[in-house]
Amino acid sequence: MSGNHSLRPRVACEVSAERVVAAHAADKSQMLDAVQSQELPAGTVTPGLQHANITSREALVKALRESLAPVAGRSRDITLVIPDASTRILLLDFDTLPEKAEDADAVVRFRLKKSLPFDVDTSSVSFDRQPADEGIRVVAAVTPKSVLEEYESAVRDAGYNPGAVLPSMIAALGVVDASRPTMVIKVEPGTTTFAIVDQNQLLLYRALENGGTAVNGESLVDDVNTSLVYFEDRHGISVDRVLVTGVQSAQALQAEFSASSSIRLEELISSSLAGAGAGNVARAALAGVAGALVS
Repeated sequence: MSGNHSLRPRVACEVSAERVVAAHAADKSQMLDAVQSQELPAGTVTPGLQHANITSREALVKALRESLAPVAGRSRDITLVIPDASTRILLLDFDTLPEKAEDADAVVRFRLKKSLPFDVDTSSVSFDRQPADEGIRVVAAVTPKSVLEEYESAVRDAGYNPGAVLPSMIAALGVVDASRPTMVIKVEPGTTTFAIVDQNQLLLYRALENGGTAVNGESLVDDVNTSLVYFEDRHGISVDRVLVTGVQSAQALQAEFSASSSIRLEELISSSLAGAGAGNVARAALAGVAGALVS
């Protein structure tokens, strides 16, 4: 969660446990005009907060080079998207918050120390302020510096500069119309992440350690319903749209939801947004890079 979007590079690259995806979007484009993806050998990247994430640096650097070279052209500046499991996102409410960035950072870090199982003092912390009914709501992203450095240094070894770094779900929200109550579900290996946005604000963020093949329709329906009930009780707002990415079949998942609710699911990345440049890369793999580039 760093960097002014208007100044971000037009090349984005996402590293996940399964693959590296690199994409380019022309200025003011609403679609990707070039995409490359490289599958990673199993175990190359093991996302997490409290252990080394990259177990095969050579394999990752090779995949980064092979993905970025065809789409980046002469550009060396990229937006890097890292796994959700490597970052903790928290929504914090404050009565007031100092205007001066350095003072606000100290206040936010003090609050985070009570909420995190790792050392905030040795972590990278970035945050955005949001207006709230009373006081200020802060969306904070926290990544241990040792973990962040693993990803950034691999990108530098591949010959590129990670000018901005975004967690995958935060990046993916860039393609969402956040003006209406919308839930986004993002499934990746080891992690399922839920976010709810409305009035261009992030109002709920929830990450569960059960992603990938461990997620089935029945469990996802239960998790979605739990999140919706909590959200509606707290905010008094009903979600009228659910976007999903990373599941094997949105149609099969819709069948599970139809059995118990009136929720209609839509794929987060449409074919029009993916564009012809996506080639054979699965749309579910494009959420992070698309959100980082075309919003």
